Amino acid sequence: MKMTQLQPHPISRMRLAGTSGMLAFAVVTLSAVITARLAQAQTFTTLYSFDSTDGAGPTTAGLIQATDGNLYGATAGGGANSDGTVFKINPTGTLTTLHSFDGPDGTSPWGRLVQATNGDFYGTTTGGGTNGYGTVFKITPSGTLTTLHSFSIGTDGAYPYAGLVQATTGDYYGTAEDGGANGYGTVFKITPTGTLTTLHSFDSTDGFDPQSALVGASDGNFYGATRFGGANTCLIGGTNYGCGTVFKITPTGTLTTLHSFNLTDGAQPFGGLIQATDGNLYGTTSAGGVGNDGTVFKITLGGTLTTLHSFDGTDGTTPYGVLVQATDGNFYGTAKNGGSANCGGDCGTIFQITPDGTLTTQHGFDGTDGEYPFAGLVQDTNGGFYGTTDGGGAHDFGTVFSLSVGLGPFVKLQSTSGKEGVKMGILGQGFSSSSVVEFGGVAATKIALTGSTYISATVPAGALTGVVTVTTGATTLTGSKTFSVTPTVTSFSPASGPVGTPVTITGTGLTQATNVTFKGKPAAFTVNSDTQISTTVPTGATTGKIVVTTLGGSATSKTSFTVN
Repeated sequence: MKMTQLQPHPISRMRLAGTSGMLAFAVVTLSAVITARLAQAQTFTTLYSFDSTDGAGPTTAGLIQATDGNLYGATAGGGANSDGTVFKINPTGTLTTLHSFDGPDGTSPWGRLVQATNGDFYGTTTGGGTNGYGTVFKITPSGTLTTLHSFSIGTDGAYPYAGLVQATTGDYYGTAEDGGANGYGTVFKITPTGTLTTLHSFDSTDGFDPQSALVGASDGNFYGATRFGGANTCLIGGTNYGCGTVFKITPTGTLTTLHSFNLTDGAQPFGGLIQATDGNLYGTTSAGGVGNDGTVFKITLGGTLTTLHSFDGTDGTTPYGVLVQATDGNFYGTAKNGGSANCGGDCGTIFQITPDGTLTTQHGFDGTDGEYPFAGLVQDTNGGFYGTTDGGGAHDFGTVFSLSVGLGPFVKLQSTSGKEGVKMGILGQGFSSSSVVEFGGVAATKIALTGSTYISATVPAGALTGVVTVTTGATTLTGSKTFSVTPTVTSFSPASGPVGTPVTITGTGLTQATNVTFKGKPAAFTVNSDTQISTTVPTGATTGKIVVTTLGGSATSKTSFTVN
């Protein structure tokens, strides 16, 4: 195996006192002096500067837009006990501290919060708890916190840096960067009430030190990254730590390594992945690439990776945050270091990158408006972007900022798929009791309004896979992602017969059917209505289940059709 020397790089590896068996890396910064290029007319605003009493260093946690229209986030330090906070802030900059951690209930929440369908938030702390190795917690919008699990560094892992992702089952999936059976970190599942199951323990050959959140993809699997390990050699101070990996893991815990970074295509992925509208995954590495300043990459679900951009310092360096795909189809992100001349070329940048890799700097931080944007951005349904910096601002404890690049309001779905009859939450702007919600052009008849920024609607009978729109008066807001109507197969008749037998399939969401199979054998069919399909047992069919595939997904019959 070729030995590749990984040069010193801007790495901030903050670890709690008492952590054993892991190295701490110093922050080394390579700077360049250049004026940031502005992509288009844009407005940057520092909304809030932390002063330590209300939190300090929001690190990688980032922000989420909640159903009440406010933004929620966390700080790794500060607060009443200097152990970090959970806060909410409205789009104009009014901040409220909801909870100050105290050690026994956790310390240093680094991961981004996730809001559950019941309105509560779930998150992780990197330390504290009963054993000092971090926690999973639940917190209500009013600030009541419940510790669901305290990690023990044993088989359940330790130091969960990343936030959680909620699956369609209601359970949460996450990563712990240490511990597990082999001491290299874990992937875990935890129920809303706190029952934790370790799904996978890394062994370094398949990666180690997973510090980024998982993403649930359209194929039903989860995808993530490990910061170190993998098949290729990367030397840090003469020791091989590996360049990191991208992996796939099934909901039951079968893990597949899709790609091992090799330094030239990137190293040390930290920010996690997103699935874009083209079906591919996009992410960043905090090191590696042409100048060892980090990269932006695209990777297919099958593992084919393309490096889209290598940072050079002038356009940023060390991108730690996760990307966001905006309503204009482009990706927006942050680089923790590099950029503007006003801060010695080291305070970080906000950038835009097209799907084919053309990158433009949107903003270079200068310290007074914040510095070191660890976290990625969130696009609010008002069209603007919101984010945080780990330092800088009026008190040098970090900031919350907004960036407008001229994108208009839109609606954001809490889930991008669902069956007919299921309630869907929709975030937006300017909603009223007269708002009309349509799923692929079919109007929902049951809606419930909560304020002017959140509405829930029942997926109507006959709904079509496509965009969701909310029309209020003369204004129509369109969803940023396609909504997939998941089909169902409730029955079929007759239950058996020879090849050529006519069969009637009953279910829901069948209007956009594209394929019908009998144990894998394609059959000719006719869509009679949203709830009925007529088909014929095809030549070569054998006894097995019937599967109907539509534009919104697939549905399998509960019982088998018997071929006589």
